[in-house]
Amino acid sequence: MESFNPDYVLILSGDHIYKMDYEVMLDFHKATNADVSIAVMPVPMEEASRFGIVIADDQNTITEFQEKPEHPKSNLASMGIYIFSWKVLKEALITMSDVNGCDFGKHIIPYCHENGRKMVAYEYNGYWKDVGTLGSYWEANMELIDIIPEFNLYEEFWKIYTKTDIIPPQYVSGEAKIFRSLIGDGSEIYGEVENSVIGAGVTIGRGAVVRNSIIMKETKIDEGAVIDKAIIAENVEIGRGAILGIGEEVPNKVKPNIYSFGLVTVGENSYIPANVKIGKNTAISGITTPEDYPDGVLESGETLIKAGEIS
Repeated sequence: MESFNPDYVLILSGDHIYKMDYEVMLDFHKATNADVSIAVMPVPMEEASRFGIVIADDQNTITEFQEKPEHPKSNLASMGIYIFSWKVLKEALITMSDVNGCDFGKHIIPYCHENGRKMVAYEYNGYWKDVGTLGSYWEANMELIDIIPEFNLYEEFWKIYTKTDIIPPQYVSGEAKIFRSLIGDGSEIYGEVENSVIGAGVTIGRGAVVRNSIIMKETKIDEGAVIDKAIIAENVEIGRGAILGIGEEVPNKVKPNIYSFGLVTVGENSYIPANVKIGKNTAISGITTPEDYPDGVLESGETLIKAGEIS
């Protein structure tokens, strides 16, 4: 940022979506005469074990850190946004230069704390979403299509500028139906889309239904397919009449903490054959065939990985 003084360094890390005025945090850093400021946000106590946790006193001075603790002492989660005074950061980087895989959260910040640097917690109360899990990533996308989005892409006083590829506009056929969804450029919609985020260059065939889902770019949903609560990656084809998201919600047998939230997760460059049925909390990757689906079904909680791995 042009207005940042070279005496200070802003560091951004982690899988997060947020909107923040960094100048306000910088003013806080200066006012507290801090060496390191860490942006934090209160999270529900039952979710605190997923995050790096900061313990601070009444003056916002950080007294302790916990990295994804089983029994958190605080609900102040690190947002992965740091401001360092340059001299302090330079000294820490030089000292830690020989550390293998040196990391801000694991090495630089603990080093500063152990060496008595003044570290403060800047508590932020605006929009912030951790998207380190499939469930939170799905939630963040669904929030974009709320009637009044919490993270508003069209907010008058906080504009978001971006550059799109040079591709055709969307095509919506006369028989198509679209309800509360975002549709990317170059997409062709012949079926029904409800409460979903559709990427660029996606084709949704006649009679196909997509609900509560994220469909990434250049994916093809063939005629008559039904998709309910899924995350489908790039360059996937869902065969004619396939149904994704059926049955009861049971834990995934391989990675229950990852493939959860009732989602069907399909990795990039995958193929789902026609007329198969896929349950909840499932993961599929690669070119699959009808023989991969016993009796035409992948039951809830199952994983079918034929190429690569979905992380």
